Amino acid sequence: MKPRPLAELYAKVAAATAATPHPVQPADMPRELGQFNVFDIADLMLANTSRPPMTFDRRAFHKISLISGRSRVEYADQAVEVDGRALWVATHRVPYRWLPHDAAQTGYFCVFTNEFLRPAQGALAPDELPIFQPGSYPLWEVSATAHATIERIFKKMMREIASDYAYKYDLLRAYLLELLHEVQRLQPAAALVPAHSAAARLAALFTDLLERQFPLENPQQQLRLRTAADYAGQLHVHVNHLNRVLKEMTGLTTTALVAARVTQEAKMLLKQTSWTVSEIAGSLGFTDVAHFCNFFKRQTTLTPGDFRG
Repeated sequence: MKPRPLAELYAKVAAATAATPHPVQPADMPRELGQFNVFDIADLMLANTSRPPMTFDRRAFHKISLISGRSRVEYADQAVEVDGRALWVATHRVPYRWLPHDAAQTGYFCVFTNEFLRPAQGALAPDELPIFQPGSYPLWEVSATAHATIERIFKKMMREIASDYAYKYDLLRAYLLELLHEVQRLQPAAALVPAHSAAARLAALFTDLLERQFPLENPQQQLRLRTAADYAGQLHVHVNHLNRVLKEMTGLTTTALVAARVTQEAKMLLKQTSWTVSEIAGSLGFTDVAHFCNFFKRQTTLTPGDFRG
């Protein structure tokens, strides 16, 4: 799954809003600023209710959505039914799609690239923010109060992007930072605890190293690190020390954490690609198909063929 560029989103929005004037790719946005845009979901739903469903893919940009209505959100190997108000954070690392159950959808979403935030003094890149880290919560229900707070930020963005103010992108960057902090404020507290201890830092480094190996984009790509010893070597620690730290921090061993992530990737490849089981096994570092099938059945109680259906 190669990340789908932002240009594809703009092309779909332009087609969907042919009869309704709507700012698509901002013509006055300097290229060096990166990309940013904001959309009203209700406008897009009303403009074209017969368009095909969103494809399940990674995108080459970040996206924050405030959605209201009945819909289904699929990301990685998870699927969540939404019935009401929800906040959804999508990153370029994880494939996803949104499937509205009907046209009665309201809300907003904004899209942006890392480059758009870089001019902000002292601002972290989105990839460094807690809400975009592996293990964070990508989707959760929001209260009426939180919904109103975030909706006000989106409305300010909508007004500003349509304005002719000379410094509007500086202001939009400030609104985006405000939105990011409001989203982080709503995250469960445990997800935002800074890693101060040496053990927490090592666990965070392991998680980052593990996630950097994914997603697999073609059958020729192979996992570089497969065993606990591989990760310990990359982190320059003894494998027993890494196991002890991860067990303390997560309750699981290095091997169990790697196996869980490999299983998640295997599920996604089986459901979302046409790769053969042999190709998936090879990409995930298994020496033969039988070894992969036995591993997958231990993790899920199903064979890869049964899981794929």
